[in-house]
Formats: sequence, structure tokens, C-alpha cells
Amino acid sequence: MKTIQAYRFALDLTPGQERAVLGHAGAARVAHNWALARVKAVMDQRAAERSYGVADDRLTPAVSWSLPALRKAWNAAKRDVAPWWPEVSKEAFNTGLDALARGLKNWADSRNGVRTGRPVGFPGFKSRHRTTPSVRFTTGAIRVEPDRKHVVLPRLGRLKVHESTRKLARRVEAGTARIMSATVRRHGGRWHVAFTVEVDRAVRRPTRPDSVVGVDVGITHLAVLSTGELVPNPRHLADARSRLRTLGRTLSRRQGPDRRTGRRPSNRWRRASARLGRAHARVARLRRDGLHKLTTRLTREHGTVVAEDLHVAGMLANRGLARHIADAGFAELRRQLAYKTTWNGGRLLVADRWYPSSKTCSGCGTAKTKLALSEREYHCAACGLVIDRDHNAARNLAALAAGYDTAGSGPVAARGADQKTRVRGQVAEKREPGTAPAAQTGTVPPQGGTTNHVLTRAH
Repeated sequence: MKTIQAYRFALDLTPGQERAVLGHAGAARVAHNWALARVKAVMDQRAAERSYGVADDRLTPAVSWSLPALRKAWNAAKRDVAPWWPEVSKEAFNTGLDALARGLKNWADSRNGVRTGRPVGFPGFKSRHRTTPSVRFTTGAIRVEPDRKHVVLPRLGRLKVHESTRKLARRVEAGTARIMSATVRRHGGRWHVAFTVEVDRAVRRPTRPDSVVGVDVGITHLAVLSTGELVPNPRHLADARSRLRTLGRTLSRRQGPDRRTGRRPSNRWRRASARLGRAHARVARLRRDGLHKLTTRLTREHGTVVAEDLHVAGMLANRGLARHIADAGFAELRRQLAYKTTWNGGRLLVADRWYPSSKTCSGCGTAKTKLALSEREYHCAACGLVIDRDHNAARNLAALAAGYDTAGSGPVAARGADQKTRVRGQVAEKREPGTAPAAQTGTVPPQGGTTNHVLTRAH
């Protein structure tokens, strides 16, 4: 099974190497801003001509913003725009042009209704002081040294890594991995190199292929499993708030930059800002490490994982819980489960967003009309079941897998309204107690399949 995977390593750069990397990142920024100014000038000119009543066939010719067109225009003008262009790799300019081409395409697709999700704004110019330095290499000498302590990149030469590259080196030496690109980026005060690799992964099977586990995420506990296991929420951001608050106050007392007067920040402000950035980066690393360990354990042990399709962006609108929801990382947990189930030969089933997992009794199937968030125990009036609210939801999620496997011949019984609210009012359906869970329409993959599915209600 061939997959695209990233390997990320921290770098230990010398001052000269750091200046060289910053030079490449600056070249990418220059190419991006030049091409954006060129495209924007033509668009503004055409808009002005239309306002004067000029016919469409007599407007200033439009400029193509595809990557080949931008690269061709840059190569024709780079001797005048950037006389120092031979000092850096051509991949540096390609990095900025490729980012602009992607941004303009996303903006156009969002404006024309082709791209779903939130509206994408028009790309902006990149600032030297506020843009994260980054450069991507796709051609040239890109390799991991046999000593597993150095990497080689075009024009940058041999760079020392902070940790061993044996995980990637073993695959490259065995011929099961091919390096496609390398991206050098500064994050949290440290430089990292990320290799995009095409990996030929061996077919794996979970330890318990027939096991089904429902995962209900929350704030009190990061995840409650249908097996009864409670995964504690580490609350990394809450633990670091005292130090972050101290560093933020220290930064506010330093002389920072002022865009109105052109005042440059003091060296003490730069050092304080770097300390605050490192503290935030540490929180992000701890959160990412915990999520990786949890998702790896679940996908390697269970053949089927059932999770919810949460509207995290809407949940963040709650001012009282937004910080805690963001600290838990619900979306990242779901993303990791999606690709790790594929890697380990399992499957991920995603429950419909409006499936009442918390309101439905996992014993008899009776669904409550309302369930307050403060009710942490579920009391069923029909069968008398008393169970933890989150454990009840996890058991309902796990039961969806059985409904998926047995509903290939036809729809299952109704489980509630097809959507929460519609424009013309709520569309409700018969809610039958004790019926089978909702199921996904379509064919059922064989055991050990690697397809992820979304479970929706059948009507």
C-alpha cells in the first residue's frame, strides 16, 4: 500500500546556515509579493476600465495566475527585480509562486462556489516580520546521510539534525520510501525540516480485527471509550497559562514595534517574544504527542473505530468553553484516526452530526427530547438504566457499526430528525424506542478493509 507520509526533524543550524535559510525564505517572499502585485494591478485596471464603460473585448488582457504562467513571468523579470537571484536556489522562488498560485485558485473557487467550506479571502502581501520563514525543495540533491545525523538540501548543503533520522533512513535504504520534497520551516524558535515521502507500507491488521470501539470526545475526559475506559484530558494549555501570562506581561512592558510611527522593536522585546513563542510551541508539541499516542493505540488494537462528526467551529462560538475545546484538539483527533485506520488495516465510521448519541439510551434505544449539558448521568425512564453520560454516548456510537454491517439490504428504523433545523422549519421523523441504530447506505467492505465511512440516517 503506497501512501504519502511526512517525516519531520529538528535542525541544529550554524549561524551561517541560518542566514542562508533566511535568505531562501526571503527570496520566496519577494517572488510571492512581486507576482501578487502584478496580478492585482491588472485586476484593478480591468475593474477601473469596466467602471468607465469599456467593452469586455477591449479591456486590458487578463493575466494567468497558474504556476507555469507565474514562473515564466518571473524568469523574464527576475534580473531586474532581484539581481541577486543566482545566490539562492530556484526552488526558493518557486515556493513563493506556488503559494500564490494555490491562494488565488482557492479564492477563485470559493468565490465561484466550487470550493466548499468557509469563504477564502484574496491573498495578501507577505511581511518580512510577520511571515513564518519557509522554503520548499522539490528538485536537486535531497537526501538523508548514512550517518543518520545529517541531511543534504540544494544550495544549503549538509545540515545537522537534532535527532536521529533512522526511521526514514531505514525505509530509504530498504527501497520502500522515496523522498519527494523537503520543506524547511521555523516554528517555535526552532528550525525543522519535513520530508514528504512516498512510502510503500506493509499491509497490517489490528490486534483485534473484530473489535468495535466507540469514541466520545469531551472536555472532562479527552475520550470516553465504549469499553468503559476513560482517557484523561491533559489540559496542557491550562497548565501553562500561569507561565504564558507571566511571559505575556513581560512582553507588554518591552518596547515593541509600531507600524504607525515606523518604530522598530527593541532587542529585549525580541527576546521576550521568542520566549513566549517557545512556550506556546511547547504546549502544541505536548498536545500533538498525546493525540498521536492515543490514536495509534486505538487504531492498532481495534478493527473498527466509530467517532462523531463534530462541528468544532460552531462549538468554539461558546465563549465559556472555547479555550478548553481548542486545547483538547477534537479536529486533530478525528484527522489522525482517519489516516491511521487506513494504515493499520481498520476502518473509521463517522456518525452523522445530528445523531443523538447522548440523548439515546444504550440499553433500550429510547431517545430523550432534551438533555441538559449539566446532566452528567443518563437516567432512562423506560428501562431504568443509570449510566455515565459520555459512556452511554460511546456505547451508542459502537452500536452503529452493527447497524452498518446489517443494513446492506435495506434501510433501518428511524432514529430521529434528519437535520436539527431547516430554513422552513424542523423536519421530524418517527422516533421509535428500541429500534436498531442508523446505518450507512452502500456496500459493506470486506473484513480488514481500509475505507472510512460516514454513517447517516436512512429515511
